[in-house]
Amino acid sequence: MEGGGKRDAVESPAYSQQTVSEDDEIDYSVKPEFYDPDLDDKDELWIEKRRNGRGTDAVLSCPACFTTLCLECQRHEKYVTQYRAIFVMNCEVMKEKAHPPSSAHPKSRKRGRGSDTPDARPASGETLKHVCCSICSTEVGVMDEEEIYHFYNVLPSES
Repeated sequence: MEGGGKRDAVESPAYSQQTVSEDDEIDYSVKPEFYDPDLDDKDELWIEKRRNGRGTDAVLSCPACFTTLCLECQRHEKYVTQYRAIFVMNCEVMKEKAHPPSSAHPKSRKRGRGSDTPDARPASGETLKHVCCSICSTEVGVMDEEEIYHFYNVLPSES
């Protein structure tokens, strides 16, 4: 293997004077295959049709893979990073039950600061189930007994 490394480097296209930029190879006379100037308008009409004229506080996406999870939701009044929804997509409800935060230990909060935990504390005996993104399995929230989804680990975007 002596001297072989230098010869490979010299024959590499990076050292060649004949290297051509990919931009030089693009044929601009042909209409791009995946370009549609009306696509944004078509997407907006599709979403309006799915919502049936109802408004929403945000469109929710998975924080790991950016998959759309919900087109219609309500923002929590107190915890602004949490949302609730009934109609979702790309979500998987886990069979095991979510454990509510333990009330045996007193909470040690600093004055004026909220908790980062979800505000999904069940009423006496209410059962919660974990909700995950069906694409990447990231936990995004919980579902209560009334089948209302409570999202706390999502990316909201304006609708």
